[in-house]
Amino acid sequence: MLNDSTNTNTDSYKVAFFLYKWRKTLFLLGIASAVLTIVFSSSLFITPLYRSTVIMYPASSNSISKSLLNENAIAKQDILQFGEDEQTEQMLQILNSSRIRDRVISTFKLAEHYEIRPGSKYQQTRLNNKFESNITFKRTEYMAVKISVLDKDPQMAADIANNIAALLDSVKNDMQKERAIQGFKIVESEYLMLKDEVRKMEDSLTQLRKLGVHDYETQAEMMNQQLAMEIAKGNSRGIKAIEGKLEVLATYGGPYVSIRDALEHEKKQLSYIKARYEEAKIDAFEKIPQKFIVESAYKSEKKAYPVTWIITLLSIIGTLLAGMLVIFFVERSPDFLQKLKQTNN
Repeated sequence: MLNDSTNTNTDSYKVAFFLYKWRKTLFLLGIASAVLTIVFSSSLFITPLYRSTVIMYPASSNSISKSLLNENAIAKQDILQFGEDEQTEQMLQILNSSRIRDRVISTFKLAEHYEIRPGSKYQQTRLNNKFESNITFKRTEYMAVKISVLDKDPQMAADIANNIAALLDSVKNDMQKERAIQGFKIVESEYLMLKDEVRKMEDSLTQLRKLGVHDYETQAEMMNQQLAMEIAKGNSRGIKAIEGKLEVLATYGGPYVSIRDALEHEKKQLSYIKARYEEAKIDAFEKIPQKFIVESAYKSEKKAYPVTWIITLLSIIGTLLAGMLVIFFVERSPDFLQKLKQTNN
């Protein structure tokens, strides 16, 4: 244990002596490294980039009818609720889609802005790679989504970030409308067909009423009572008149009852289908925001890249370590060469 402690102290002393001996050289190396790093990381050699961010939460519901027209009281509050994991993942997937990327590239003419020549080799691949390196979408620790944009123009960075947030509504609504409109057409067709059937049934009942059938059960009961009374009186004319009416009831009573009962059922169905029709119509043609904006992007006053002090620090550390190794091997080179010669002999 004593020998280990002595060896450690000796090694520490050697390192300290080495650093002290070469302190001026190492100091000059550090200063030179810092100066060169500051110069080469300046805007003369590296284009500074500015960062702008948007933070937003997805909406819990995308259906206007579900949020506002549903009879369930809990569902009505849905429009005010933030989305959870599933909605966050959906939002990230849409933000990373080509629909968003292509619109942003077109709107801001990013091929020209990124100085990618038209017709150059791998033009689209380079453009997409540049887009993906400068524009990122991430989930925050609080389950929000963060849009981060780096650009040499701070105002452009802010505009792109805000534009992407706005495009989310447009792209997602367009995707949903394609399906919602198809659903609306199906419900509309069913609703109009049922509505026409109800109208035809009502027309048929109107015709039957004109023939004298207004309420089959009540009329039949009253006429039978009346017939009994006329028979008791021996009124042949009255009996004949009532029998004529009963014959009409016998002929048209069955169809009347069938149409009336079917009409009652169809009206209930029509009421239900009409409610679905109104909901589908709203979902197909109305729009609702798909997100809650927590923080909009603004023009940054401070560059985000390169971070000069980090680059300078790492450069100084690397230079000093490299310098120390070079000096160490230079000091040891006579012994090293002598041992090498002895080995060869």
